[in-house]
Amino acid sequence: MQLVVARIGRAHGIKGEVTVEVRTDEPELRLAPGAVLATDPASTGPLTIETGRVHSGRLLLRFEGVGDRSAAEALRNTLLIAEIDPEELPEGEDEYYDHQLMDLDVVTTDGVEVGRITEISHLPSQDLFIVERPDGSEVMIPFVAEIVTEIDLEEQRAVVDPPPGLIDDRAEIASSRDES
Repeated sequence: MQLVVARIGRAHGIKGEVTVEVRTDEPELRLAPGAVLATDPASTGPLTIETGRVHSGRLLLRFEGVGDRSAAEALRNTLLIAEIDPEELPEGEDEYYDHQLMDLDVVTTDGVEVGRITEISHLPSQDLFIVERPDGSEVMIPFVAEIVTEIDLEEQRAVVDPPPGLIDDRAEIASSRDES
């Protein structure tokens, strides 16, 4: 099974280093020197990590055969993909790989069916479940503990406790003007 672990950003310096946007909770395992990663687009890879370091809070990688800024810049926006065992589980108790969450049924805490997870969007601030509702429409649900209260892989479901207005039209509008 393939897992996207990073996206290559801009070139850094003149010796072929690139910044990377990390998309794994295990960068020390997936993005270590010597790791061979597939790429998307496939024509740019596979890439073997030669060195890695953190600079100003950003991970910088250098790949074998990429020795200058021009070659590094040509890799911009390439996705780095690691091959993992489908049975492998993340180290943390409340961590999941995307493939484990895809197609889970989503229900509210009181048992009302919301839909099925069709996509997981990784944003800088949080991840979002893209849920297809039974009528074909989509709803986005933030993957945060306050809303997604349970992931049950055996039952293939995610239990959510959405605030009013997230998945229906029960939004509560509060205004300071109403107090006068």
